[in-house]
Amino acid sequence: MAAFKPFSGFFVLSVFLLFAFNPTDGQGQLEVGFYKKTCPQAEAIIKNVTDYVMKVAPTLGAPLMRMHFHDCFVRGCEGSILLSSPTNQAEKDAIPNQSLRGFQVIDNAKVELEKACPGVVSCADTVAIVARDVTLGAERWEVETGRRDGRVSNITQASNEVLSPFLNITQLISGFQKKGLSVKDLVVLSGGHTVGTSHCFSFGSRMYNFTGKGDTDPSMDRKYIPYMKKKCNATDVTTLVALDPGSFKTFDTNYYTLVAKRRGLLHSDAALLDNPETRAYVIQATTHKSTFFKDFGVSMVRMGRIGVLTGSAGEIRRVCSKVN
Repeated sequence: MAAFKPFSGFFVLSVFLLFAFNPTDGQGQLEVGFYKKTCPQAEAIIKNVTDYVMKVAPTLGAPLMRMHFHDCFVRGCEGSILLSSPTNQAEKDAIPNQSLRGFQVIDNAKVELEKACPGVVSCADTVAIVARDVTLGAERWEVETGRRDGRVSNITQASNEVLSPFLNITQLISGFQKKGLSVKDLVVLSGGHTVGTSHCFSFGSRMYNFTGKGDTDPSMDRKYIPYMKKKCNATDVTTLVALDPGSFKTFDTNYYTLVAKRRGLLHSDAALLDNPETRAYVIQATTHKSTFFKDFGVSMVRMGRIGVLTGSAGEIRRVCSKVN
């Protein structure tokens, strides 16, 4: 996946905490084609909405993809990222999620789904399908469905339960493993940074104050630092910078080429070179033998199983921003 979003990208400014729920609860109850009898046109309806969005606002692709990651890494893939609170205490109000965009796309898709099949398709499944449909260039994967929607969305959990962009490789691997995800899932889902942007504050310390002594991150290419300093000054908290300069709108493997050259933007990107397995995948992804496009779909499916609600758990929200 992470994430992620943000922070922009798959990881966010927060402290890593362990989840209280079983990350794989209910995964056996998900299935491809869950709505084939109850709402057979569901995926086509969602695709029509996302196809239009990608034509008129293609930059929404990356944040919509990250939205699924953010949803799954807090309370599981149960749509809690979409809930709103009149007191601004929901997940979407947390600092890690404030640069997520595209909530209206999910809302629009849900309106069309409710017209066709009232009370049938969950918001959580809608997020998962949209994340697939906006990922142009990736090898299309079959989305498992059957998730139900949660009723709780907590700003503190969102602030504390998503991995930080400042974690080292050991912490990142541990964080993914606690969700039932592998080392390979970590390096593959990090490849989602091939699209989208990140705020300067997510990586500025790497250029200006890495250890608190006004120094730079020694793991970053010396020749790349002056280029990045032109993008962000030391106090910049608003500017957005492409995670994959030159092709940040294109889902490709250029992200791994940058990481291999020690030009990954976030510390969590650079950390992929600090483990034999993740480093090997980074190098392999820069060659014509890359399996990244296929691997990404596999890892997205695995991530989509985290903490799902199925059966009679949760509910099917009629409006994604509020409980029934």
